[in-house]
Amino acid sequence: MKLVEKKQHVLDGPVTLESGEHLSEVTVAYETWGELNKEKNNAILVCHALTGDSHAAGRYSKDDLKPGWWDTMIGPGKGLDTDKFFVICSNILGGCMGSTGPSSIDPATGKPYGSDFPVVTIHDMVQVQARLLDLLGIEKLHCVVGGSLGGMQVLSWCKNYPERVGSGVVLASTMRHTALSIAFNEVARQSIVSDPNWQGGHYYGKTRPDIGLSVARMIGHITYLSDEAMHQKFGRRLQNGSTFSFDFDAEFQVESYLHYQGAKFVDRFDANSLLYVTKAADYFDIKEGFNENGALTRLAEQKSPFLIVSYTSDWLYPTYQNREIVSVFKRHGLDVSFCEIEASCGHDAFLLPSERLTSLLTGFLGKGA
Repeated sequence: MKLVEKKQHVLDGPVTLESGEHLSEVTVAYETWGELNKEKNNAILVCHALTGDSHAAGRYSKDDLKPGWWDTMIGPGKGLDTDKFFVICSNILGGCMGSTGPSSIDPATGKPYGSDFPVVTIHDMVQVQARLLDLLGIEKLHCVVGGSLGGMQVLSWCKNYPERVGSGVVLASTMRHTALSIAFNEVARQSIVSDPNWQGGHYYGKTRPDIGLSVARMIGHITYLSDEAMHQKFGRRLQNGSTFSFDFDAEFQVESYLHYQGAKFVDRFDANSLLYVTKAADYFDIKEGFNENGALTRLAEQKSPFLIVSYTSDWLYPTYQNREIVSVFKRHGLDVSFCEIEASCGHDAFLLPSERLTSLLTGFLGKGA
């Protein structure tokens, strides 16, 4: 078993954000699989989802019980075949898994940024990824791949760095959030900022707003599933016994499951980071003016192919929103393929083992080789 290690790069010089704010120093955490060829044209960038990280595949040690979040798709002979491709995944700007974010130390004060960290956008995240590729000597990607928030990053790559995109794969994503998506994110954010332990975002070294973060995760987790999946997994089954306890403890299995997911989440994620990444997702809007800088025209001219995939039970970013991406791409003459995969498990389907998705990626990447 080949082990993977998390690496970190400090970018050369400051980063200017879309808001006009500046970060004087930015660290990027990333992991890689496979080997970069001499021509440096076999690189695939994987963009992670909202609460993901750079650990997309493999294990850190022989005793590591849990592999990376997309281990079923990255590796020798898998959908992203590391015998052929050099796969990269970096933690997004604003995250809390090694890249600069609100829990990082502000060089100006020597203390964690907290809520003094500037608001970042998907464009800012992608700008940092592009600068990481500069450090790695990669001028153009064979492919950029991402699901959900990662799919937004793929679209931002298309708009802001079309000359560096050889091909792209967008999974279960959208060109902009609907009012429903923004509403769920706002309720999640309010659950954090309403926790007395949030302390205006400056809770580092003190009691963390774990209750607020846990509730925020519970809210988000509901959107990742589907009615059918929750019915099949839980129904109205009770956690213990067959009679009601007539109190407010978690009695139904679905309640217990959500409590478990919330409690587990606070051990690995930072409350402030969730505020920042959900806000970045809400700000994202590439539907209007996608080609205002001629990006799609250039992608069409260089014959960059694209694959857009949706899932039948995904109500967070349903099929019609993915078809909108296809429609815009086709209008501008891009080579784009679309597939709706039958799945009952909701939005999270793109993260789960799938022979269909593996087959699609293998064929698509072979086409662009």
